[in-house]
Amino acid sequence: MNPLASPGQLRASLIRWLLVCVPVIVLLGFLSGRLAGSGPGNPWFDELAKPAAFPPPVTFGIVWTVLYVMMGVALAMVLAARGARGRGIAILAFAVQFALNLAWSPLFFGAHMMSAALVLIAAILLAAVVTTVLFARVRPVSAALLAPYVLWLVFATYLNFAFLQANPGMDGAQRSGAVERFTI
Repeated sequence: MNPLASPGQLRASLIRWLLVCVPVIVLLGFLSGRLAGSGPGNPWFDELAKPAAFPPPVTFGIVWTVLYVMMGVALAMVLAARGARGRGIAILAFAVQFALNLAWSPLFFGAHMMSAALVLIAAILLAAVVTTVLFARVRPVSAALLAPYVLWLVFATYLNFAFLQANPGMDGAQRSGAVERFTI
């Protein structure tokens, strides 16, 4: 009896993992941002001075959706690689970095803690690099799918730092959310 799976069985396994991983990763990322009140419309965030490199707000929703889809595909590829050496530790590394990722929006946008968020995003970046290296050992294509995520994290780390530099008095500042508007 041959213990190896047929190509059809391998494809079916990957498809099953894709159908689970991609929607779950995208949904969790969306919920993290939504529950934290991330982006425009958050009174605290709207008050912040924006760095020159800050892209249009719509960019973040598009980029993060694409990155979460790519992360889900990468994870599915590794999950479907049953029996591959290093698969378990790669999955664990992914889970750790993803949990850290989900914690960033609540820390930055929800708690308004830019300094702590900067430390956290540096940890996310390190964990994402480790995850990418471990994924490369299991499925090189899965590591290539994580490369844009790592690059975006470098940019996001810079933005976090730039926001902190431009708004030192807003680090940890709590706002009531009340807005007073005057029309003339």
